[in-house]
Amino acid sequence: MMMAAAYHFAKGMIKPLAALAVVAMAVGLSYLQKLGLEREMVYSIFRAFLQLSVIGFVLQFIFNRQSIAWIFLAYIFMICIAGYTAGQRAKHVPNGKYIAGASILAGTSVTMLMLVLLHVFPFTPRYIIPVAGMMIGNSMTVTGVTMKRLRDDIKSQINQVETALALGATPDQAITQQVKRALVIGLSPVLDNAKTVGLITLPGAMTGLIMGGASPLEAIQLQIVVMNMLVGASTVSSITSTYLTCPGFFTYAHQLRVYVFSSD
Repeated sequence: MMMAAAYHFAKGMIKPLAALAVVAMAVGLSYLQKLGLEREMVYSIFRAFLQLSVIGFVLQFIFNRQSIAWIFLAYIFMICIAGYTAGQRAKHVPNGKYIAGASILAGTSVTMLMLVLLHVFPFTPRYIIPVAGMMIGNSMTVTGVTMKRLRDDIKSQINQVETALALGATPDQAITQQVKRALVIGLSPVLDNAKTVGLITLPGAMTGLIMGGASPLEAIQLQIVVMNMLVGASTVSSITSTYLTCPGFFTYAHQLRVYVFSSD
């Protein structure tokens, strides 16, 4: 079965290989403009090809087994990668990678549980893993931006925060405005995307269904579900990240940890 899958995969690579002409154009333009991005472009495309090829065979393996255990293994693996990536963006936040991972886990698991209980998706690998991947990827970006923005805002307004603490405010009260601003900025791209979906671009899930022969109306129904779950998962993840991040900014005596804000 794996040999047959490999044969069909190789046969189907004709069109993706033909599409490399577009990459060659980008590399040529980079060279002519002296951007120095040629090697990075080639490396990025090669890495994308390798990663997508491997995940394709892995998903084929998981789908053929229809095991719940594989769903959880794939889910935890994606959470770990997303937590590490988001933590790298907010690298000056104490325990940033663990906080990001826990926040993404909270947002996506709550959203996924609601979707399954409402019978929006069946609890099978073919549905859960792709849906979880979309939510995790979106929550990863939002969480990383929210955590980084919160720390940067507190740093830029450190005198204001310390004054509030000196006047008797609790740590939560002292950084209320910074938390709100970080959440608004972190969630803005998701909300802007929801406002313009279908008007400017056709999202990936919808485009894939239409190109696969599905009715545009059926594709729209799925895309509405996707947008709903992305907004829900991102909101829970970003809010959770602020709750988990804030204690690391203060000492037990309700003072700012200066070393957290001393580096750029």
